[in-house]
Amino acid sequence: MLIRVKSCGICGSDTHLYETDKDGYIIFSGLTKLPCTAGHEFSGIVEKTGSRVTTLKAGDKVAVESIMWCGVCRPCRSGSPNQCINIELMGLSADGALAEYAAVKEKYCWKINELTRLYPGDMVFDIGALIEPVGCAYNGIFIAGGGFNPGAVVVVYGTGPIGLGAIALSRIAGASKIIAFDKINERLNIAKNMGADFVFNVDKLHGCKPSDKVMELTDRWGAEVQVEAAGAAPATIPEMEKSMSVNGKIIYLGRAAASTPMYLDVMVSGANKIIGARGHSGYGVFPSIIKLIASGRLRLEKMITTRYPFKKVLTALKASTKRTDGKILVKI
Repeated sequence: MLIRVKSCGICGSDTHLYETDKDGYIIFSGLTKLPCTAGHEFSGIVEKTGSRVTTLKAGDKVAVESIMWCGVCRPCRSGSPNQCINIELMGLSADGALAEYAAVKEKYCWKINELTRLYPGDMVFDIGALIEPVGCAYNGIFIAGGGFNPGAVVVVYGTGPIGLGAIALSRIAGASKIIAFDKINERLNIAKNMGADFVFNVDKLHGCKPSDKVMELTDRWGAEVQVEAAGAAPATIPEMEKSMSVNGKIIYLGRAAASTPMYLDVMVSGANKIIGARGHSGYGVFPSIIKLIASGRLRLEKMITTRYPFKKVLTALKASTKRTDGKILVKI
């Protein structure tokens, strides 16, 4: 299908494509095949459909998965499309959506027409572009991670878009306390608005460590769920280990091309788990988020902080390196 792109988010992986290390190599540690058009968090309007398309038609508003799973390899056929052996990542290894049009298969597209009731005009496309990053948080916490019991304490390290999605989802799923850590005050303010009960700048803890704060706020019990969305595992994982409840779990969503020390006896004595997760495909993730948004329970608009016109896409990428925004959108 041919999609006329209307709104495309700037993801942390886009920032890592734009940034380089001291040797001039891109920072992103995942799959890339360059050159390709960047951009993978997007929504738009169906412009044209192929002869085999049956569920969508020209004029439909859609949000699009960026995990291009094959459907025939063993992981796909076993129900794990995010671990597809033949995977392509839109905007990273295949042409993406920082363009006027994007060609995608029907199976990756989800209709968002119903969201126009709450979000008229172009706003529906902005909300549609947020489904992909929020889907990564949903997949990590509720699919790969198995969810949590209402009343659990959830800790989120990193309050970029995926971390903010984790906060919003945990709030409506019944977390009793949500604690967020970051180094950037602007993002912590957004986290508070998205549902975090306590927010802390890790550089301003005055001699305390994040784990100390978690234990203090949980009466020394620890947190049932800890989400790594900062991409800073060498710094965050040791703090999580020290502040997990019995049967607690770490959901690892961030990416960091670095080894991380772990004291595994904590996992043994506490019956704890660490779960890695990527992507948002399968398991009804996209339609579940669309239904939550349509119900009015999942409100994501506070995540959006800046919009740029398409002609200023390089300005948008440069702005993303400051890491002060919630979600930057490029309007096309």
